[in-house]
Amino acid sequence: MKKSFVYTRTGDKGTTSLIGGTRVPKYDIRLEAYGTIDELNAHIGLLISAMENSSDIKFLRGIQNKLFDVGSHLATDQSKTTLHRTSVMSEDEVEELEQRIDEMDENLPGLKSFILPGGTSASSVAHICRTICRRGERRILELSEKTEISSELIAYVNRLSDFFFVLSRKLNLETGQAEIYWNTNCK
Repeated sequence: MKKSFVYTRTGDKGTTSLIGGTRVPKYDIRLEAYGTIDELNAHIGLLISAMENSSDIKFLRGIQNKLFDVGSHLATDQSKTTLHRTSVMSEDEVEELEQRIDEMDENLPGLKSFILPGGTSASSVAHICRTICRRGERRILELSEKTEISSELIAYVNRLSDFFFVLSRKLNLETGQAEIYWNTNCK
């Protein structure tokens, strides 16, 4: 395999190419959307480095790979080319995420109040992933006003933020770290 160049110089004037060849400004909402998903993926890598449970790590690696597919979907100009088959999200992938959420949640105590982000390092990074995921969802919804985005992709990203919330709670519970509840009386 031939080594590729890290730099191409094609973006030096502030534009980049979408899959399909269309050039857009680097601040385009499409780039904001898939750039936020890329940022989320990087933080998942950080989260994994703070975790020990091999089953959770394996599941998160699967999510990282799926997020590359999400990015590919978002980066494809469907007016110029068709989506790559891996970039098409299925209802089964949304359901798999829901099942994992349900499995984790059934072992967690009921919520008494809103939870402040924190606890262990891993739990805190899971909360960071949750908030980046929510921002990604907002960017994707904004993009969906201009171009076709599958409802399954939108549902997947929405569930993914829920997954990170439940994972954050699980990570604290596993280490005996008490959850930090919102104190509505503080002034």
